[in-house]
Amino acid sequence: MFRNSMDKFVVVKRGGPQRGLEKHSANLTTTPTPFIMEYMQAPATSSQGNILCCTCGIPIPPNPANMCVSCLRTTVDISEGIPKQVNLHFCKQCERYLQPPASWVQCALESRELLALCLKKLKGNMTKVRLIDAGFLWTEPHSKRIKLKVTIQKEVMNGAILQQVFVVEFVIQGQMCDDCHRVEAKDFWNSVVQVRQKTSHKKTFYYLEQLILKHKLHQNALNIKEIHEGIDFYYATKQHAQKMVDFLQCTVPCRSKTSQRLISHDIHSNTFNYKSTYSIEIVPVCKDNVVCLSPRLAQSLGNMGQVCVCARVTSTIHLIDPNTLQIAEVDGGTYWRNPFNSLVSPRQLEEFIVMDTDIIRNQKLGAGAGIRSNKHTLAEVWVQKTSEMDTAQQYHCRTHLGHLLNIGDLVQGFDFANSNVNDEFLNKMNPSHIPDVVLIKKSYNRSKRVKRRNWKLKEMDKDREGMAPEDERQYQDFLEDLEEDEALRKNVNIFRDASKIPVESDTDDEGAPRISLMEMLEDLSLTDATGGEGADMLTE
Repeated sequence: MFRNSMDKFVVVKRGGPQRGLEKHSANLTTTPTPFIMEYMQAPATSSQGNILCCTCGIPIPPNPANMCVSCLRTTVDISEGIPKQVNLHFCKQCERYLQPPASWVQCALESRELLALCLKKLKGNMTKVRLIDAGFLWTEPHSKRIKLKVTIQKEVMNGAILQQVFVVEFVIQGQMCDDCHRVEAKDFWNSVVQVRQKTSHKKTFYYLEQLILKHKLHQNALNIKEIHEGIDFYYATKQHAQKMVDFLQCTVPCRSKTSQRLISHDIHSNTFNYKSTYSIEIVPVCKDNVVCLSPRLAQSLGNMGQVCVCARVTSTIHLIDPNTLQIAEVDGGTYWRNPFNSLVSPRQLEEFIVMDTDIIRNQKLGAGAGIRSNKHTLAEVWVQKTSEMDTAQQYHCRTHLGHLLNIGDLVQGFDFANSNVNDEFLNKMNPSHIPDVVLIKKSYNRSKRVKRRNWKLKEMDKDREGMAPEDERQYQDFLEDLEEDEALRKNVNIFRDASKIPVESDTDDEGAPRISLMEMLEDLSLTDATGGEGADMLTE
């Protein structure tokens, strides 16, 4: 056998076994011949029956070409016509390789996909030879070189089969793909989903963001842009945008509109290029809002009171009557047929102190009443504003927070008695049926809650100028809602904050609800050998 650099020649003879020849490895016996033989030069003996090479005259074992390996190598090159250096186009932005003519594929280094892609680059020049084996040779990952060791066979003169091993070098050249080119040209999106909610609070958007992160629907978005009263999602295909619209319609009560704009038209092939816009409008009601229902809607929900409190907003609007504990759910279709607005914004809530409380038991509801809540307790309370502690002014009301309130507790509520509310349905109500105060939620010390909070949420990567102080306060309100409402946080992925000291108790000293460690997930963080976070590691 003759070996020079990476070239290896093997002369294969057809026919039965002969003396003086050795069999090749079994993985190469893929030819129709009974066996494959390596031609090796050996000293001439009488038993081998050597012959002279027809070119140089040295004694060699008989072979169909009647030539030694050295002369056969100089005479025949079966790798002729196969390029030894090939260009491979690679997009740096999306890390994909070009697969001619116009498709881009994701391939890892030394993977089967990359091997198939490299062999396809050589396929057009290997029609007259037979591919036996191919594999990668190690190269520096940053050298922009990929070396491929290829083994081929070809039948040469007088029926002799010649096998050769050579190396093909692939040079990686940078080329931007069409998708990344559109991104850089600022004309990359084909469809946009515009989500809007005409309200002063963003609790619904914070909840929607966590659902999108949990179901990983943000991965197909080219860009996410946060604007006033909403978020815009940009997509490269119409199918991804329609998938987001379907998800929103199943997640939050909303309605949608679709519009298209013609970008270009090819009159020869009769093809049109449109940009689609999906407009999603979420109901303008958030958690802890006080609403006034129309008499027709209140009657259809079980003769509940018109003044209600929004307990939460999921796929439906969950309402509770603070006077009777009746609960009802309003879906998106019902809301748009009988719309109602929030009577109070979070800024208008005032702080009250509980002066006295009395639990109401065994209250009888009227005919046709709906379902009552089992998680709340009806109570009559006397409260006083913390800003009017120097006066004797107190307010009496009924509340659904009887299971939480004790004498001396602080609670947030809305003062109807001293407020001027302009609402169509509230103005038509009997003044005796309008409560003086509607209590919304129990108030705790926010600074202590933030300090003892040992969990965190993930956020989407979106374009925004910065978080205003008002947005920070609303985000803290949303985190407190997750701590207080177990049903709301069951659809949210909550991660343990390693920077905070873990605690095992579910409530702090003031009785503020907390999230237990059993409900938290471990956040994955990749570190390199030196302990630095976010290190990119290559697998060899």
